[in-house]
Amino acid sequence: MFLKKVIFVFYIAFFSANLFAQKDSIPDAPSIKDLKIDGKIKTTQAIYNPLSPSKAAFYSAIFPGGGQIYNKKYWKAPIVWGALAFPAYYYQVNNSEYKRFRTAYKLRKNGLVDEFIINGIETVSLETMEAAQEQLRENRDFSLLSFVILYILQIVEASVNAHLLQFNTDDNLSFKPTLIQDPISFDMPTVGLTIKYSF
Repeated sequence: MFLKKVIFVFYIAFFSANLFAQKDSIPDAPSIKDLKIDGKIKTTQAIYNPLSPSKAAFYSAIFPGGGQIYNKKYWKAPIVWGALAFPAYYYQVNNSEYKRFRTAYKLRKNGLVDEFIINGIETVSLETMEAAQEQLRENRDFSLLSFVILYILQIVEASVNAHLLQFNTDDNLSFKPTLIQDPISFDMPTVGLTIKYSF
């Protein structure tokens, strides 16, 4: 019985020593009355402009890349111009070749000499010209469709970017993935997701 009392006293003394052993190193916060502000307080909060996305979309619609320039994303404008230049170039190439084969086909059907008849010898047959026309027309239409899609996408991108520029993106709203090693199971990796929201 005496041993139980001694163990109980040591137990209480040990845990009470831990409770009073550490002193808080953080000083007490000053009260609001003690605070003094020198100078003017500057706020950097942006003003929400609801017309900004529509302006960016309008500028991109009248001049490709104009919305990206309006959003001050100058590096995106050459990408837009290059992306629209490729389908425009291939549209012109395919259209001129289509017209060339179409003219030769019409001349051949009417019994006249076309550019593919050299010294009375047909270098390109009538069936080949038909197949070439069909393929070139498909390529031309695909180039036009690609141009229209890219043109619409750059308008949408400028509008969405103008919307996103007005959102609060400080560090408290950031997403930081981290890898945490599980100390219990080394041989079998575990995957998890932790979302921490601080404000």
